[in-house]
Amino acid sequence: MRRKKTKRSASNRAATPLVTTVMVMRLYIAKNAPNSVRAIANLAAICKEHLKDKFKLEIIDVLETPLRALADGILVTPSLTKLSPSPAAKIVGNLSDKSSVLHALGIT
Repeated sequence: MRRKKTKRSASNRAATPLVTTVMVMRLYIAKNAPNSVRAIANLAAICKEHLKDKFKLEIIDVLETPLRALADGILVTPSLTKLSPSPAAKIVGNLSDKSSVLHALGIT
């Protein structure tokens, strides 16, 4: 006995939740140092243009929490770490080279 293939109705397809990937990142900065301020602005522009609301960003001031930075292996600021989705990536600098940042983050 053969089974009939049935198409799912539009209402059934609409009920299926869409899976969206949220990019999780950490930006390590040194207070108001010029390169740190520039890195924040550059990353904000990249997130606004390419990630919309699909990102989570934690900004860590290494001058306030130096032990956390050392535990995370951060020796230079500003440093951006992409935690997920895989593969992880690290970028050092003020993030002004937009194409390199996009490539490291896996954004096409």
